[in-house]
Amino acid sequence: MRPFDKPALSVEQQLELLKQRGLYVANDDRAMRFLEVVTLFRLSPYMRPFQEPGSEHTFKPGSSLKAVVDIYRFDGSLRRITMDAIERVEVAVRATISNHMCPKYGPDWIADASVFASSYAHSDLLRPLRDQLSREKHKLAREIARIKMSNQTGGVQQQRIENRIRDNYFRFYGSTYDHPELPPAWAVLEELSLGTVSTLFNAIGKSADKKAIASRFKLPFDVLASWLHTLTFIRNCCAHHSRLWNRELSIRPSLPREWVIPNTPDGWPQSKQRLYIILTMLAYLTDLISPDSQWKLRMAKLMDQQKPDYRRFMGFPNDWKRQQQWRLV
Repeated sequence: MRPFDKPALSVEQQLELLKQRGLYVANDDRAMRFLEVVTLFRLSPYMRPFQEPGSEHTFKPGSSLKAVVDIYRFDGSLRRITMDAIERVEVAVRATISNHMCPKYGPDWIADASVFASSYAHSDLLRPLRDQLSREKHKLAREIARIKMSNQTGGVQQQRIENRIRDNYFRFYGSTYDHPELPPAWAVLEELSLGTVSTLFNAIGKSADKKAIASRFKLPFDVLASWLHTLTFIRNCCAHHSRLWNRELSIRPSLPREWVIPNTPDGWPQSKQRLYIILTMLAYLTDLISPDSQWKLRMAKLMDQQKPDYRRFMGFPNDWKRQQQWRLV
């Protein structure tokens, strides 16, 4: 451990530092305009493959800022198309849980602790939902008071109040119903984050229910639970504009027994430890959930535009297109 002693650098100083380290910059003005909106700190992870191993950030001969920026922009495209698939999966999982659990246990099953495993912190699920109802109730009261103080006619005021009440379902429920305490489960599920949905699914008490839900995705329930956990991490990376390219997975998913994931050559990142396995999961799921989206085709086109080395850093094997989950026919 040592004190942090790195100085804050201006854009000009950041550019000069990169050049001193051996990075080729074709146009200083364009480079500085780029660094004004994308900091050197944010670019740093994309520079690592271009730097000499074990050096103090010295770049390999022939490395250019353009190559770094190209990967950075590719990563942005990768996040957007990955997020598109995760959104489809998230909506489908919520719907599948709702379609199975609500007819079987009733509209208020989420509020029933007996539906879940005894080890599940059920109160931690309910507390923020109650808080959200309370917040919406107070917000609505303030907005109604402001509307009634306006000089608009009674009919206009009433229409504005109706619009405010229907801004979201929690607000509508709290102003319309007095029992049960919480909105129906199909509405509650739409408010939960993917991480909470993942935890909730894993905490459902009866294995038969989890098996029935997972069967919609043709997966064992423990594999679906693992996938939801891993996809929560990837979704958060996308939502916070974090790097996907060249990322080693800290939360690795379980896989169906029948899946055969090819080994990558010695010295290459392993497929099961990198983004390749996540994209393969999403290719499989979007085929089931939204086959008309052509998500797999769009992802394949994006990958075809990249250099083989760029795919290698994500754990892509050479014959990835021949794998069952990536076949386009």
